[in-house]
Amino acid sequence: MNREEKARIIEDIREKADKACIAVVTDFKGMSVEEMTDLRRVLRSSNVEYQVVKNTLARIAFEETQHEGVKDKFKECCAIAFGYDDPVVAAKILVDFEKKSKKFQARFASLDGKYLEASSLKDLSELPGREELLARTLGTMNAVPTNFVSLFANLIRGMMNALNGIKEQKEEQ
Repeated sequence: MNREEKARIIEDIREKADKACIAVVTDFKGMSVEEMTDLRRVLRSSNVEYQVVKNTLARIAFEETQHEGVKDKFKECCAIAFGYDDPVVAAKILVDFEKKSKKFQARFASLDGKYLEASSLKDLSELPGREELLARTLGTMNAVPTNFVSLFANLIRGMMNALNGIKEQKEEQ
C-alpha cells in the first residue's frame, strides 16, 4: 500500500469518526467471511458502518476527532463499527452478535468522546433505543389530556346519574 492509499484510508476513517456518535472497536480474529458478511448486513440496515482497519492507520485517523481518547488502545486484529443515528442500536447489534459468535468480541467504545469498556457497552445495549424513548414520551404526553378528558366525562356522567335519580324519585312521588 503506497502513501496515497494510506492517506485516503486515514481521511475516510477520520470523516466517519467525525460523523459517528459512537465508535466500537471489535476483535474479529477467527471469524469466517460468512459471519462477517452477516454482521455487516445487519449493521448496514441500522445505519452502522463496519470497517476493518490497520491499527497504525486507525491511531492516526482518530487524532483530532471526538473519539481521540481511544486511539492508543488499538491492538491486534481490529475492526471499527461507526454508529451515526442511535448509539444504543449499534451497541445492541454488536452485543447480540457477540452472544451468537464465540470468536467475535466487542473490546471497547467511544461514545461522544467518552471511553466505554466492554461491560459498559453491554449496559448501554440494555437501554431502550431512541425510537422507543420517543414512543414512551409521546405516550406520556398523550396520556395527560386523555386522562383529563376522562376525568371530566366521569364527573358529568356522575352528575347525570344523580339528576336521573332525582327525576325518577320525583316521578314516583
